[in-house]
Amino acid sequence: MEEQKEIVQRIQLFFKAIIQIENQYQNTNTKLTRLNQSILAKAFRGELVPQDPDDEPASVLLERIRAERDKLNNSKPKSDRTSKRKSKTVEGQRVIPGLE
Repeated sequence: MEEQKEIVQRIQLFFKAIIQIENQYQNTNTKLTRLNQSILAKAFRGELVPQDPDDEPASVLLERIRAERDKLNNSKPKSDRTSKRKSKTVEGQRVIPGLE
């Protein structure tokens, strides 16, 4: 009987330890999630590394890229094929409204 009581006490101690570890894990996981969000927010604001004042703003770079893309697209010859997709609906097959 004494041995059984000792076993029960040890098991209860192990369960307490498991609960503490689980609580620590949950707290750490919550903090890690917040930290990841914080790092991403800082990255998008440009606060992770020192910024070079000589760099052009992203909006200027994007506009330059769009202009170059438009220039390339306008210089290509147009193909005879149309870009419209052909319908894949089999004759007599119903079409779900909104998904035609």
